[in-house]
Amino acid sequence: MKKTSLVLLLLLSGYGATAQVAAPPRKAAPKAATAAKATTASVAPPVVDPAEAQRIDKLLEEYTAANRVPGAIGLVMRDGQVIYRKAVGLDDVAAQTTLKTDAIVRIASQTKAITSVGVMMLYDEGKFQLDDPISKYLPAFSKTWVLGYLNPKDTVYTMVPAKSPVTIRQLLSHTSGISYPAIGSKDAVMMYAKAKIPSGIGTPSGTLAKSMDDLAKLPLLHEPGQRFTYGLSVDVLGRLIEVLSGQPLDQYLRRRIFEPLGMKDTYFYLPADKQARLAKLYTEDNTQKTVPMQPIGNMSPDYPKAKGTYFSGGAGLSSTIDDYAAFLQMLLNNGNLNGQRILKPATVALMTQNQIGTINQGDHKFGLGFSLTSADNAIVPGLSPGSYEWGGIFGTTYWVDPKEKLVALIYTQKFPSGTSHDLGTKFKAAVYQSFVPDQKAPSGVAAPATTGTK
Repeated sequence: MKKTSLVLLLLLSGYGATAQVAAPPRKAAPKAATAAKATTASVAPPVVDPAEAQRIDKLLEEYTAANRVPGAIGLVMRDGQVIYRKAVGLDDVAAQTTLKTDAIVRIASQTKAITSVGVMMLYDEGKFQLDDPISKYLPAFSKTWVLGYLNPKDTVYTMVPAKSPVTIRQLLSHTSGISYPAIGSKDAVMMYAKAKIPSGIGTPSGTLAKSMDDLAKLPLLHEPGQRFTYGLSVDVLGRLIEVLSGQPLDQYLRRRIFEPLGMKDTYFYLPADKQARLAKLYTEDNTQKTVPMQPIGNMSPDYPKAKGTYFSGGAGLSSTIDDYAAFLQMLLNNGNLNGQRILKPATVALMTQNQIGTINQGDHKFGLGFSLTSADNAIVPGLSPGSYEWGGIFGTTYWVDPKEKLVALIYTQKFPSGTSHDLGTKFKAAVYQSFVPDQKAPSGVAAPATTGTK
């Protein structure tokens, strides 16, 4: 494997690698709510053209048959109804085992949206204001510095006091100036490595509390609010959740999000009885041949099976496509799913509006946890302005299109993937080509959903 690939594999990537008063007593969690049960009762299923829907099958079969990715899982919901759900290809190439739709995959940066929702639940309870400095709750950030000059020969650097403190809004929108190990700027990579700041992937030991305190001692890459810098901001927010809730991040997310939404297969570290369902992780060799991922340094591809204590709010979760579809359907439903209110509608609207002003995230704007599609960057045919999305470094992508009442996800488990980097974009186009956008099926006529292997 190329040296650069080895370095990148230590980190996660999001979309663009081409993603109050005391709370009332919690209602009892519903029985396991799968994506298929996340329905909007009064809306008839949409018309799906079976011939056009085969585009999705053909696309996934093309990529898996050529081993560009060993296997792929696709799921599409519209108006709360599953119109496509299928696994294609293999989980384990050597053993020739079939990939199943209930496979548990490493969702990496898709963790960010879940942590962001967890933070905004506390916002709904009046625990903080978005423009509060993070130092109000995490005192380690009380002295904020900006990097001056770093000498690459000995990594000695200078720093100057920041003109303003880092706010919670800036952490949610990745404009804080906090970067990433490995995939950040050269200066950030050197600083974070020297301070032993973990990426959140394959780093099961240690605690979020200590690592975020260590991160707070390091200078920012730029003044807060100056530009978009993808980084460990959401890991800081994970620590904020722990402080404000008085619970470890894993327990908070389980009690407040996973259990109410029926997300029964979403964990930082998998229980023993679920570990056999963890999908095998692949990479590419120097010839772009797809091969199994091997341990890299201290990072094992099987890190979700560890008995870990480090809960990375930006990268640590593994999940199933059904679990994450239920989470996204909750957002599409303005914060509610199956009678479980997670967020207020106004808060969902806030999270999915531009929060970075004239700053850009690539060709996109960014909300509080999501990349946003506008009329200027809706380059995929059918993708509506107002859609929001993100993904994870190991080949997982999702988006929500509120105008079309659409939730869609595609999951693979491979990085880097030069032979399949365009799969997500092609999947989007195939999804929109598979249904008639504004036409509803006659009463009693079900959409011809593809269910695939279970």
